[in-house]
Amino acid sequence: MPGIDDTLPFVPLSIAVLTVSDTRSLEEDKSGTTLAERLTKAGHRLADRAIVTDDVEAIRAKVQGWIAEPTIDVIITTGGTGFTGRDVTPEAIEPLFDKRMEGFSAVFHRISYDKIGTSTIQSRATAGVIGTTFVFVLPGSPGACKDAWDGILSTQLDYRHRPCNFVEIMPRLDEHLKRGKLKA
Repeated sequence: MPGIDDTLPFVPLSIAVLTVSDTRSLEEDKSGTTLAERLTKAGHRLADRAIVTDDVEAIRAKVQGWIAEPTIDVIITTGGTGFTGRDVTPEAIEPLFDKRMEGFSAVFHRISYDKIGTSTIQSRATAGVIGTTFVFVLPGSPGACKDAWDGILSTQLDYRHRPCNFVEIMPRLDEHLKRGKLKA
């Protein structure tokens, strides 16, 4: 039965939250606040929080800066996953993925469907691994952030979750990078 094994210790992660928006400030950013509050309540550390405009280069620059920071384990973005001309977060981040996490999108949409029905198809939520950092790209609504955190991330980012979780594989995330270096 899946669930939390209370005999294991909780392992706090360092998580950065990026809001992609042309119109929000940190004070008005309900989605980023939702994520920051949930991750700290769970016992993780908010490593950094920022807002960038809906611009591919600005998004990539912030994400790549955080990827280069060895103390950041996870990046969660919110915003820019729709279909309008300014929605470019997947285009900015997906080319950076070393490994894509197809299951995240599938599970996110299943959870979202239960809440908002077929409107879930208007999101291009995605996730993957860049180097040794997990990256999750969420829609810009507080509801979508709650759904992703409560329904997926809170357990997968908890070392105690069984039968498996992301935390226990973190020490091995760079195996593909090491193999590539050995071949070269």
